[in-house]
Amino acid sequence: MQNYTPRKCYTPYVSPFDPCPPQKVKSYETPPHLYMGYQPYGLPQFSPQEALCAGTLWPALYNPYYSPYKPHQRQEEAE
Repeated sequence: MQNYTPRKCYTPYVSPFDPCPPQKVKSYETPPHLYMGYQPYGLPQFSPQEALCAGTLWPALYNPYYSPYKPHQRQEEAE
């Protein structure tokens, strides 16, 4: 699949009058289908049991959620 970053970051406006401590960088996840112009024919598929757990039939469209506050979680699965 293409090289893309599913996690995007932005810096929100922080008011000087905000009573709470500001969160200077916020992030959000983008789903993989945004980067796939069309669904190619013959994509590999999960087994039915894996598809039920993943919520999709195609591994290319699977994007599990990882907390941005636990960055080491994604690295552990890659190993």
